[in-house]
Amino acid sequence: MSSKAIIAFCGIVCSACPAYIGTQTGDQDLIKRTAEKWAKELGLPITPEEIVCDGCPPGVGTRRNAWCRECPVRSCAVERKHENCAHCDGYPCETLSKFVAGIPEARSKLDEIRASLKR
Repeated sequence: MSSKAIIAFCGIVCSACPAYIGTQTGDQDLIKRTAEKWAKELGLPITPEEIVCDGCPPGVGTRRNAWCRECPVRSCAVERKHENCAHCDGYPCETLSKFVAGIPEARSKLDEIRASLKR
């Protein structure tokens, strides 16, 4: 695995995510534990087979779980050809704000990136 952080469009650090790490290392136990944890936290039937991820940004791989493939934040950023949402003139938009409401570290990461763009 590369030591460079992979940042999703929404600000989640893909390279620190257990779904990404488990997929990249082939750690089936981590994938199973992640599926169980997310299923419990989200109240959704998530199976280990659904915990597959090469990272969100284009060019880092093609394997993405179903909810990432359908993500409105990802779709918007891909369409606008942004590296991540911090690069968008509309930052922060309602779609992003709703998504990261429960993930403050993702919003903080985007705020950090946005601040560095203004220098």
